[in-house]
Amino acid sequence: MNHGIHTIDTGFVRPHFDAAYLVVENGRGAFIDCGTNYAVPRMLETLGNAGLSPADVDWLILTHVHLDHAGGAGELIAQLPNAKLVVHPRGARHMIDPSQLWAGASAVYGESVMEKTYGRLRPIPVERVIEAPDGHAVDLSGRMLHCLDTPGHARHHLTVYDERANVCFTGDVFGLSYREFDTASGPFILPTTSPVQFDPQALHASIDRLVALKPAAMYLTHYNRVEDIERLSHDLHTQIDAMVAIAETAQHDHADHAQRHAVMKEELTGLYSARAWAHGWQGDRDDLLELIGMDIELNAQGLGVWLDSMQKRAS
Repeated sequence: MNHGIHTIDTGFVRPHFDAAYLVVENGRGAFIDCGTNYAVPRMLETLGNAGLSPADVDWLILTHVHLDHAGGAGELIAQLPNAKLVVHPRGARHMIDPSQLWAGASAVYGESVMEKTYGRLRPIPVERVIEAPDGHAVDLSGRMLHCLDTPGHARHHLTVYDERANVCFTGDVFGLSYREFDTASGPFILPTTSPVQFDPQALHASIDRLVALKPAAMYLTHYNRVEDIERLSHDLHTQIDAMVAIAETAQHDHADHAQRHAVMKEELTGLYSARAWAHGWQGDRDDLLELIGMDIELNAQGLGVWLDSMQKRAS
C-alpha cells in the first residue's frame, strides 16, 4: 500500500538519482522537495496523473535548501496558487532571497554552469513561507506530516514523518541508496557529508531519532523507498565513524589540503567499493565511480570543511 505517495524522478544528473515526492490525501496534495527548475514540468505532470490540479496543492515542504532538493521551489510555488512553502527556520531566508545561495554556488561552479544545471533561482514571497521548527505539524486534509529537526548533513535539515503511512521523508540525513547497488541482500547505503555543515555527532543522533520512530520505510531523495531500517542505520553509523577516521588520518598525515583531499577521495573509494562488493554488488571500480564518483568528491569536500572547522575551534 503506497498511502497516496508518488515518487517523482526529477531528472537531475541521471535517471533514478534525485527524487521528490507527492503525498495525496482526500483530493489535496503536498510536495516534499522539488528538484531544480527543470523538474517543475515533471512535478506538474505527476500532479495531473494523480488526478489533482495545481490549485489542489496545499504545501511544498523542503527537507533542506540544497539546490538538488530546493532549487526549483520558487518556480514551482509560482505554479501552485494555494500552496505554502514549509522550510526549516535556518533555510527560510534563502528561499525568500536566494541571492546568497546563488552567489555561493556560482563562486564554485560558475554562473553558466549554474544556469544550465539548476536554472535561475526565483524568490518566494515572504507571506507564502512558513518556518517549521522542530515538531511543527503540517495538516494535509487531516493527515499530519511532522517536521523533525535532523541536523548532521546540514544545520537547516528537517525530516518529514508521515504519521498515517508511518514513513519518513529523509532528504539526505539517512544517506544515499541508489537502486543500481541493490542485491539479494537488499539495498546498499552510504552517508552523505557534502559541504558545508557535516557534523558526525549530530548525524548519528538524527539517524537514531528516526529509527526510534520505528518507521515502515524511509523515502530518500537519493533514491526512493528503502526498508530494512535497522540494518541500514547500522551501516550508516559504521561508515560515518570510518569516514571520520579516514579524514582524521589524512589530516594528520598531509598538511597540504590538495593532497589531503586526494587521499580522502582514494580512501573513501576503497571504503565504499569494499562494502559494495561485500554486499554482493557485481560492478567494478569504474562502475562504482560512474555511479557515485560525484558523491565521493562531495563527501571528501565535506569532510575537509569539517576538519577545517574543527581545527579553528581548537585554535
